[in-house]
Amino acid sequence: MKSARGLFLMVTLLGLFASGCATAVPVGSLYTDISTPQLIGDGDANYSKVGQATSNSYFALIAVGDSSIETAAKNGGITKIKFVDYKANNILGIIGTYTTYVYGD
Repeated sequence: MKSARGLFLMVTLLGLFASGCATAVPVGSLYTDISTPQLIGDGDANYSKVGQATSNSYFALIAVGDSSIETAAKNGGITKIKFVDYKANNILGIIGTYTTYVYGD
């Protein structure tokens, strides 16, 4: 019984630490706080509106919310997207917040 628990714990910890390497953006195993640009649209830096959409994760097991570009544009009343930014904040995989910002007109 002890060896089964030890194996489970080892696999779980390995999975948590390795999951930081399996993403398109840099993610730390212990703490992440990043902002990355995502060039979508025409890249024109002149815009009149900003929309945002957020999703959250809990214990690296549950994720809720809609942080899609479409939702962020809708929330900002944007019909012509100029560019998009993405922000991620995650602490130990326990709680994470992921926000997409859409800029446009």
